Amino acid sequence: MSRLYETLRRMEMAHRHPGVPTPDPAQTVEMLSGAIAQSSERPTGTATKLQATPSARLVSLTDTASLGAEKFRALAIRLENLNSQRSIKALQVTSGIVNEGKSLVSANLAVTLARRGRSKVLLIEGDLHRPTISSLLGSTPPLGLVQWWNDQKKDLTHYLYQLDEMPLWFLGAGGQPHKPSEILESQQFAEEFKKLTAWFDWIVVDSTPMLPAVDANIWSRLVNGTLLVVREGVASVKALKEGLASLDNPKLVGIVLNEASDFDRTNYAQHYLNVLRPWKKSGGVREQQ
Repeated sequence: MSRLYETLRRMEMAHRHPGVPTPDPAQTVEMLSGAIAQSSERPTGTATKLQATPSARLVSLTDTASLGAEKFRALAIRLENLNSQRSIKALQVTSGIVNEGKSLVSANLAVTLARRGRSKVLLIEGDLHRPTISSLLGSTPPLGLVQWWNDQKKDLTHYLYQLDEMPLWFLGAGGQPHKPSEILESQQFAEEFKKLTAWFDWIVVDSTPMLPAVDANIWSRLVNGTLLVVREGVASVKALKEGLASLDNPKLVGIVLNEASDFDRTNYAQHYLNVLRPWKKSGGVREQQ
């Protein structure tokens, strides 16, 4: 839609400023037709099936009635509300250091967003140092960013994979490049990423931790917001402060506290099982069956 918007803006400017030549009707139709044609392009992607096992902890797919899945639905609702106030459709998910669960959060969030309202969602394996999303999805590492970089004659959409016939696509790392930042900092990738943001409703990037790599800072220049994952007892406050200070423009939209100990999960499933049981009347009093 960005091409269509730009075309309409140019036409408006021509109308407001007499010195700018106004296109004739035939040219106007041609301009709008071209803009609409480009804005309606759809990257199809290779179809592939998700084979995530319960051990992968992709609860948004394998255990939708769990507390974890409910938490991701709550996160998705908050992001949707925030997106209605200001555009945050492209998010990077990062952490202070390694082993805080950012990849798990990224994958679960992408699945949840795709299942809510049939939004078109793209999940990007943006941690080119330690790509792990492919293993969470239960698939062998597909072709991805590395192959695109080695053969830039192709459009980046050739490396998208549509997952389980959901409105969910996946762009993998495709391996571990020698210089990951060289790919992400390139003008070619910036242009391709801009095309993707024009088509998808949501883009979720599993980024690197903020420290010690610089990739999270590079991603922060491309996305609209940063979601920070903090695992209780892992990253120190000092590490988090240093990590956020390393980002030129953090665009922080929220913090996910992973594996928090202040919530009693023991009776969650039984509690909601009781609540959802049908009611019956007995002596004028409603009772649970």
